[in-house]
Amino acid sequence: MSDLYVVLGVPRGASAQEVKKAYRKLAAKYHPDKNPGAANEQKFKEATLAYEVLSDDKRRAAYEEFGDLALRPGFDAERARAMKNGFGGGFPGGGFPEGVDLNDLFGGAGGGGGGLGDMLGDLLSRTRGGRGPRPVRGYDVTSTVTLDFVDAVRGTTVKVATSSGGDGVSVRIPPGANDGATLRLRGQGGGGRSGGPAGDLVLTVAVRPHPHFTRDGDDLLLDLPLSLGEAFHGAQVPVPTPHGEVKLKVRPRTQSGQKARLRGKGVQRKDGEPGDLYVRFLVVYPDSAEPSVARHVDELSAATPDPRVGIAF
Repeated sequence: MSDLYVVLGVPRGASAQEVKKAYRKLAAKYHPDKNPGAANEQKFKEATLAYEVLSDDKRRAAYEEFGDLALRPGFDAERARAMKNGFGGGFPGGGFPEGVDLNDLFGGAGGGGGGLGDMLGDLLSRTRGGRGPRPVRGYDVTSTVTLDFVDAVRGTTVKVATSSGGDGVSVRIPPGANDGATLRLRGQGGGGRSGGPAGDLVLTVAVRPHPHFTRDGDDLLLDLPLSLGEAFHGAQVPVPTPHGEVKLKVRPRTQSGQKARLRGKGVQRKDGEPGDLYVRFLVVYPDSAEPSVARHVDELSAATPDPRVGIAF
């Protein structure tokens, strides 16, 4: 596996914000829905894994301490750390000695086998004054859930598989989930040991782009076409919003690029004021070669002052 910092293109001391910014840039570039292909899909998966690890303080610390070993499913950092300490604080070269069964670090050691798992159990027992092995929290499980743009804005419920198998669990995604946001489900990760609590299930949200709407924080932007007549004379035009269709008044002589603001028609969160919807008008001229259309366009052009007056570098 490539170095996760190299995958995201950030330095080892990168902040959480720098990690998130780098991931979003790569996700937009390689997301399979926008750029299909096996190579792009693989790069997207690698970037997502790197983000999941480096955005989680505990997983990032384990990765920096144990490297790729910490990326294996079920890896237990506390168990690995105790094993290293039991061998005098580590092994030559920072690794594990030849012949050590690394399954012990992933919950794979069986009881009564007389192997390294029993040795570790004895070690932990001695360090605790013979009281038996201490409870160990289960490992966290990470997963990515992909949502349509509309579902991310409005909120939805998805079914997510867990490490315990079965039909999985239903997860409510709250309204306004951002691309790259994470949700933590307590106790839905790997099972604990010696009476320890289960780990968590950490979900990263990936949002598919919308064909017409884009998002900036809690605000939405929509490019809305207008006919020449609507733009020149003014009109009442329908505008779709996350809260239903509304009528928008277009002022006479509206130009392409001008915007209108619909307050409170953006992303609605439970914990704050809703964002706004910004409508950017795009004036559409007839796509016709009819002589009459050309004549009317020429008449309009003759009545239009030079639109580039005053534009200079």
